[in-house]
Parts: sequence; structure tokens; C-alpha cells
Amino acid sequence: QVQLVDTGGGLVQPGGSLRLSCAASGSIFSIDAMGWYRQAPGKQRELVAVITSGGDTNYVDSVKGRFTISRDNAKNTVYLQMNSLKPEDTAVYYCHAMGTTAWGPTFGSWGQGTQVTVSS
Repeated sequence: QVQLVDTGGGLVQPGGSLRLSCAASGSIFSIDAMGWYRQAPGKQRELVAVITSGGDTNYVDSVKGRFTISRDNAKNTVYLQMNSLKPEDTAVYYCHAMGTTAWGPTFGSWGQGTQVTVSS
């Protein structure tokens, strides 16, 4: 079993910054893609950013130039640096990881979510 714990959310004023972290633990052999999703009230969960094991990244258009995803493979941790935050970035942010367990089967796991609120 693979667990993800995501942290770093909070209340920030428009234009401010936050850094989210997500650490994976458990019987992990390898992690392929790690990503961040978000879900605002009354809306569907959407992919915000994803990073592969090789460091390739992709972002939803609305955050390009403002958010940066990175990962530390040695720590099985993914980060999301969020700058120039806007009220429309308000949502619960979830990390996601997919890979292979130590005993062979693949996994796809979610963090518990962390609230990000952008408001003055």
C-alpha cells in the first residue's frame, strides 16, 4: 500500500505565494508520474500540473507562468510552488502518484487534500 500526505495549504491574499508538498511512503519500487489536481466547490476535479520521473512537466493553461511543479525522487516527494495566486485558484488541492509497488503491482494513490484559499 502506498500513502500520500499533502501539506502546505492555507489562506493567502491575491498575488501571494504558497508551496505545497506531497510525500509518498510505503512499499514503493518506483514512481512514474506525480501530479497535482484541484477541486473548487461545485466544479469537477481538474489536473493542475504533472511531472514525470524524467522531469518532463505539463500544466493547465490557467496556471502556466505562475505555478511550478518539481520533485525529489530520493524523497518520493512532489512540490507545487504557486506564485501570483488569484481568487480563482481557491480549491482543495490533491496530489496523485502512480508507479510500481515493491512486490510488483502498479499503484495509483491520492493524497487527502489540502485547502488553498486566496482572498483579501
